Amino acid sequence: FELINKFKNGDEESFRIIVDKYQKYILNICFRFTRNKETTEDLAQEVFIEVYRSINNFRGTSKFSTWIYRIAVTKSLDYLKSQKRKKRFVVIKSLFVENDIEKETGSLPDLESNPQKKIEEEDRMKILLIALESLPEKQRIAFTLNKYEEMSYQEIADILGTTISSVESLIHRAKINLRKKLYNYYMKHL
Repeated sequence: FELINKFKNGDEESFRIIVDKYQKYILNICFRFTRNKETTEDLAQEVFIEVYRSINNFRGTSKFSTWIYRIAVTKSLDYLKSQKRKKRFVVIKSLFVENDIEKETGSLPDLESNPQKKIEEEDRMKILLIALESLPEKQRIAFTLNKYEEMSYQEIADILGTTISSVESLIHRAKINLRKKLYNYYMKHL
């Protein structure tokens, strides 16, 4: 809390340190929702602008990381809602392509040496992402934060403003729904 208190007291250098510390996490969270590098970068910038403007609203009742992640999730969801209003449905423009943040950070397997496996993996990821996008919003958020961001149920509960048991239920229902959607897809296409 020393860094946060310094920033609350006007120390600009502490804000730069906060940005450096959380930037990668915020980019990854935003990307999980938008799947677009440029939009992700814009949203991350908006997140840090919001942090700068509202740092005095941080009371310390939750961890700072939870507070900033909640801002990132809210900004991402607001963006998606605005896109849905414009288009009635969200078109996923690019799924795990060359400018994907995950590939830049090296967290996806290197499939360059085998083009057929790369195509198969991209196809599987597209199918999974489409199924994930079709989940109810809270299930999708809870599942994404748990499985991709490796957040604990408590952290997710804090971000969503709910209980741990609700998060457990959301993730359980998300898994069941994903299993059904993927099973149905593969039964139709195999």
